[in-house]
Amino acid sequence: MLLKLSPILALLLAFSGTAVAAAEQPTTPAEQAKLASAESSLPLIDGEVKKVDKDAGKLTIKHGPITNLGMPAMTMVFRVKDAAMLDQVKSGDAIRFSADTVRGTLTVMRLERVGATAGNTQAN
Repeated sequence: MLLKLSPILALLLAFSGTAVAAAEQPTTPAEQAKLASAESSLPLIDGEVKKVDKDAGKLTIKHGPITNLGMPAMTMVFRVKDAAMLDQVKSGDAIRFSADTVRGTLTVMRLERVGATAGNTQAN
Protein backbone atom coordinates (compact mmCIF):
# COMPACT_ATOMS: atom_id res chain seq x y z
CA MET A 1 0.00 0.00 0.00
CA LEU A 2 2.85 2.38 0.72
CA LEU A 3 4.11 1.93 -2.84
CA LYS A 4 0.71 2.94 -4.23
CA LEU A 5 0.59 6.04 -2.08
CA SER A 6 4.13 7.19 -2.86
CA PRO A 7 3.35 8.79 -6.26
CA ILE A 8 0.28 10.47 -4.82
CA LEU A 9 2.20 11.67 -1.79
CA ALA A 10 5.00 12.97 -4.02
CA LEU A 11 2.47 14.85 -6.13
CA LEU A 12 0.80 16.39 -3.09
CA LEU A 13 4.13 17.48 -1.66
CA ALA A 14 5.18 19.02 -4.96
CA PHE A 15 2.00 21.07 -5.22
CA SER A 16 2.05 22.12 -1.56
CA GLY A 17 5.46 23.76 -2.08
CA THR A 18 4.10 25.64 -5.09
CA ALA A 19 1.17 26.90 -3.07
CA VAL A 20 3.43 28.15 -0.29
CA ALA A 21 5.70 29.97 -2.75
CA ALA A 22 2.71 31.56 -4.46
CA ALA A 23 1.27 32.65 -1.12
CA GLU A 24 4.41 34.69 -0.34
CA GLN A 25 3.91 37.02 -3.32
CA PRO A 26 1.07 39.57 -3.38
CA THR A 27 -1.02 38.67 -6.41
CA THR A 28 -4.08 40.90 -6.33
CA PRO A 29 -4.11 44.69 -6.53
CA ALA A 30 -5.54 44.76 -2.99
CA GLU A 31 -2.64 42.65 -1.65
CA GLN A 32 -0.11 44.81 -3.49
CA ALA A 33 -1.71 47.99 -2.10
CA LYS A 34 -1.62 46.54 1.42
CA LEU A 35 2.10 45.71 1.03
CA ALA A 36 2.86 49.19 -0.33
CA SER A 37 0.99 50.77 2.58
CA ALA A 38 2.93 48.67 5.10
CA GLU A 39 6.24 49.62 3.45
CA SER A 40 5.42 53.34 3.48
CA SER A 41 4.67 53.20 7.22
CA LEU A 42 8.16 51.89 8.06
CA PRO A 43 10.37 54.47 9.81
CA LEU A 44 13.28 56.03 7.92
CA ILE A 45 16.61 55.40 9.64
CA ASP A 46 19.78 57.49 9.30
CA GLY A 47 22.75 55.51 8.09
CA GLU A 48 26.03 55.46 6.19
CA VAL A 49 26.85 53.02 3.41
CA LYS A 50 30.02 51.11 4.29
CA LYS A 51 30.02 48.64 1.39
CA VAL A 52 28.04 47.91 -1.77
CA ASP A 53 28.10 44.25 -2.88
CA LYS A 54 26.29 44.11 -6.23
CA ASP A 55 27.11 40.44 -6.81
CA ALA A 56 25.40 39.41 -3.57
CA GLY A 57 22.66 42.06 -3.72
CA LYS A 58 23.66 43.47 -0.33
CA LEU A 59 24.57 46.72 1.42
CA THR A 60 26.64 47.07 4.58
CA ILE A 61 25.17 49.98 6.55
CA LYS A 62 26.21 51.71 9.77
CA HIS A 63 22.81 52.73 11.13
CA GLY A 64 20.91 54.19 14.03
CA PRO A 65 18.28 52.22 15.97
CA ILE A 66 15.70 50.43 13.82
CA THR A 67 12.64 50.67 16.04
CA ASN A 68 10.30 48.45 14.01
CA LEU A 69 12.84 45.60 14.31
CA GLY A 70 13.84 46.32 17.93
CA MET A 71 17.45 46.70 16.77
CA PRO A 72 20.02 49.03 18.36
CA ALA A 73 22.49 51.12 16.37
CA MET A 74 25.20 49.01 14.72
CA THR A 75 26.86 48.17 11.42
CA MET A 76 25.42 45.22 9.53
CA VAL A 77 24.64 43.72 6.14
CA PHE A 78 21.19 43.97 4.52
CA ARG A 79 19.72 42.56 1.35
CA VAL A 80 17.95 45.09 -0.87
CA LYS A 81 14.36 44.86 -2.08
CA ASP A 82 15.38 45.97 -5.56
CA ALA A 83 18.84 45.45 -7.08
CA ALA A 84 18.59 48.91 -8.69
CA MET A 85 19.10 50.38 -5.20
CA LEU A 86 22.71 49.21 -5.35
CA ASP A 87 23.37 51.56 -8.27
CA GLN A 88 22.07 54.58 -6.33
CA VAL A 89 24.70 54.61 -3.56
CA LYS A 90 28.40 54.11 -2.95
CA SER A 91 30.58 53.56 0.08
CA GLY A 92 30.61 56.65 2.30
CA ASP A 93 27.16 57.95 1.22
CA ALA A 94 24.88 59.28 3.94
CA ILE A 95 21.45 57.67 3.56
CA ARG A 96 18.01 57.30 5.08
CA PHE A 97 16.44 53.89 4.69
CA SER A 98 13.70 51.63 5.94
CA ALA A 99 14.20 47.95 6.67
CA ASP A 100 12.01 45.00 7.42
CA THR A 101 12.25 41.23 7.60
CA VAL A 102 11.31 39.58 4.30
CA ARG A 103 11.17 35.77 4.36
CA GLY A 104 13.48 35.76 7.37
CA THR A 105 16.05 38.12 5.84
CA LEU A 106 16.70 41.72 6.87
CA THR A 107 15.95 43.76 3.77
CA VAL A 108 16.23 47.44 2.80
CA MET A 109 12.74 48.35 1.61
CA ARG A 110 13.32 52.04 0.80
CA LEU A 111 16.53 53.99 0.27
CA GLU A 112 17.28 57.71 -0.06
CA ARG A 113 20.65 59.39 -0.36
CA VAL A 114 20.94 62.39 1.97
CA GLY A 115 21.86 65.55 0.10
CA ALA A 116 21.34 63.92 -3.30
CA THR A 117 20.28 66.03 -6.24
CA ALA A 118 16.60 66.18 -7.13
CA GLY A 119 15.66 63.40 -9.50
CA ASN A 120 18.16 60.96 -8.03
CA THR A 121 17.13 60.90 -4.41
CA GLN A 122 15.27 57.67 -4.04
CA ALA A 123 15.57 54.03 -5.01
CA ASN A 124 12.50 51.90 -4.43
